[in-house]
Amino acid sequence: MKTLSEKEIQERIAKLDYWDYEEGYLVTSLDFKDFADAFAMMTRIAFEAQAQNHHPEWSNVYNNLTIRLNTHDADGITEKDFALANKIEEIIKG
Repeated sequence: MKTLSEKEIQERIAKLDYWDYEEGYLVTSLDFKDFADAFAMMTRIAFEAQAQNHHPEWSNVYNNLTIRLNTHDADGITEKDFALANKIEEIIKG
């Protein structure tokens, strides 16, 4: 799978509401009402990640969910990362 150039990444990330490009990853950090809401969102995202066979690096502390996307097989950002980032935004926006 082809990795995207810095220019391609910046063009695509400009179309997303919740994501930044940091240290080779697409990154978002989201706050929810409480732990249960954050965990529920993780569960919804987990089903989509499994369906796409693309699994994020993430962490959850109380009401915060931080997600990092990178295609490890390609050692960079690919279309797979943007496909999942876009779907995560759809899920968040409900």
